[in-house]
Amino acid sequence: MEDIPIETQEIELETPVEDVFMAPSIHRPEILSGASYSHFSPIPKTIEDDMTTECVLGIDEAGRGPVLEGPMVYGLFYLPLSIHRSLLADTHHFDDSKVLTPAVRSSLMEKLCTLDSDLYQSCGWATRVMSARDISSGMMKANGTYNLNAQAMDATIDLIKRTMATGVNIKEIYIDTIGRPEIYQKKLEKIFPTAKITVAKKADSLFPCVSAASVCAKVTRDAALDVCYESYSTTSDGKDKSADGWGSGYPSDARCTTWLKQNMDPVFGWGTECRFSWGTAKDLLEGKGGSAQVDWPADDDDDGMKMTDFFIGSTEKSQEGDEFMNWYGHRVTEKIF
Repeated sequence: MEDIPIETQEIELETPVEDVFMAPSIHRPEILSGASYSHFSPIPKTIEDDMTTECVLGIDEAGRGPVLEGPMVYGLFYLPLSIHRSLLADTHHFDDSKVLTPAVRSSLMEKLCTLDSDLYQSCGWATRVMSARDISSGMMKANGTYNLNAQAMDATIDLIKRTMATGVNIKEIYIDTIGRPEIYQKKLEKIFPTAKITVAKKADSLFPCVSAASVCAKVTRDAALDVCYESYSTTSDGKDKSADGWGSGYPSDARCTTWLKQNMDPVFGWGTECRFSWGTAKDLLEGKGGSAQVDWPADDDDDGMKMTDFFIGSTEKSQEGDEFMNWYGHRVTEKIF
């Protein structure tokens, strides 16, 4: 995948903050091992007390473009339709996570996870953490059949299905688009025919539930990056070995490219935080950054045999070779053994 450029003024907003709130969606073992996983909050009491309550649901993502910095995270957020705008926009001032400061995002997420808050009592949420390893693995499959859009679509569908399976009465769904909105929307309408679905550009600025989903996604990603960076941040004697960190994770951020070059293993590259299918990582691994070249010899042990060679045929080859190969399809006699 080509690296996605980022405006200079956006770099600081995309850079993980110190002391970010560690939400329950942070599963440390999975993050450190490079595994993808999902997290679902409990059904909020306001909805659990009356499961017929009509709800609105929003979905957005964080971390689609960086070459470094670990996972892409999809966030899902739902609450009763009747308090959609009053609670999220008017009371708590949710907005697109890229507009809110890192400190405000973290504070909103903490309120959402505080037991006696109105957000906790009325709102449910979920995240799908898609690891850099799994993203790259999918994108590097033959013919590029599992690109980033396809992976994002699957994450979206899975989050909605699993939320609906709990019995929550979802009547409206709002999603920030990937690709062409009309195509994306038609596909989702076939899968979820009982809900009114709106897929739109800049949905995170238009619909409060999508804004809240973007906050869940961004804070979870920031915290996941904090976990990823722990193994790099200090030496065995506890000294900080990379004071500038890895920045925003985008190639246009000098901190990111400098970190990649300074921390690249000449054979294995980087750890589970790096997306190896991105252009910047490929260029470094293919030798432009001084990495070692590895040649994998072909396995010649099969002598050019094909699967069909094990079946009886009319060619002379079927009459030659190993006697145990040639008996397939013939009547077994003592002579064979």
